[in-house]
Amino acid sequence: MKKIIVLVALAISTIGFAQKTVKEGVITTTQTVSSPDEQVNMQLAMMGQMITTTWFKSDKSRSEMSNPMAGSTIVVMDGTVNKMLVMKDDPSGKKYSLKDMTPSEEKLMGITVVESTETKTILGYECIKYDVTMMKQGVEVKMALYTSDKVPAKSQQVAGLGSKVKGYPMLMEMKVNQMGAEINIKSEVTEIKNEEVADAKFDMTPLEGYEKTEQLGM
Repeated sequence: MKKIIVLVALAISTIGFAQKTVKEGVITTTQTVSSPDEQVNMQLAMMGQMITTTWFKSDKSRSEMSNPMAGSTIVVMDGTVNKMLVMKDDPSGKKYSLKDMTPSEEKLMGITVVESTETKTILGYECIKYDVTMMKQGVEVKMALYTSDKVPAKSQQVAGLGSKVKGYPMLMEMKVNQMGAEINIKSEVTEIKNEEVADAKFDMTPLEGYEKTEQLGM
């Protein structure tokens, strides 16, 4: 009995720690892409599991994702200057864009956000659900976002929704139709580490060899 009590106490203390606001650290997010169409799903399976690493500190964040099929993407966000740098390296070449983080009123008009009463606990954080519907390149996109305000990191997805969504997306479930096939994208935070992050991580200077474009970003 004493051993059980100790284990329960340890579990409670771990959850209590997780609920504290993490001001600086590293977030690991796992993303999977699938489809109910078996033929499409076989092609998507070749991409494998994608891992995004996000470093955050104060009002800044940097996310990196690399995949043999999808290429690599780096997103640096700085709330102090309200800027977002996106760098993408894929078969079409190396491109970057530097834009304001705040989306235009025109873009926001095409986005519907409904805050749900549903909640979900992820890594000990109680998350609020938001149902989002938007049009992207002429295609309707539906998202379910579960966010926590205990993780103050910047997110490209949330920034694109203006002030309609609060908190960091601990879980995102997206549905989109591409060429007649339903595509399901799931991104979930699998680890948050509380550790020091060097200021150099948030340098907004584009890497050498990248060409400027207006086609990236939100």
